[in-house]
Amino acid sequence: MTDRKSTASEPDLPSGTTPAFARMHKLLQRGIFVCLFALVIEGAFTVPALAIWYGYPTLSLTEICGELMKVRFHDDNAECEYPYPLSGPPYGGAPEAANQTTAQDDWGVQPKPRYDRIGFRELVRLHDERLAREADRTAAPPK
Repeated sequence: MTDRKSTASEPDLPSGTTPAFARMHKLLQRGIFVCLFALVIEGAFTVPALAIWYGYPTLSLTEICGELMKVRFHDDNAECEYPYPLSGPPYGGAPEAANQTTAQDDWGVQPKPRYDRIGFRELVRLHDERLAREADRTAAPPK
């Protein structure tokens, strides 16, 4: 018996790869690496881009979260919990909107929200309008 050793005509292939599929495996590996790097780069730019879209330098991330909750639930009292409790969902406690009754969405298999799309830095305008209303309420003399 002779031991089979690689020769110059037969390249070293990864385990499980036959010579007929070596080129395909190499192309698949390269394509998968490209997709993984693209996903990492996309993920790295998504949160900062959304934060700027919603009004980041003017509003803090907690204020942006609170404004999104107010728009989502049509409730001026909705706020984000910061710091988020460790006993909160999904590890325990009631879900985020368990006692929420102000949302006006159409519920079903595919829920349809009844709030408009949020435009570029629109949360800043909504935040400023809400603060102005609250200031008017507190400054107005009681009748």
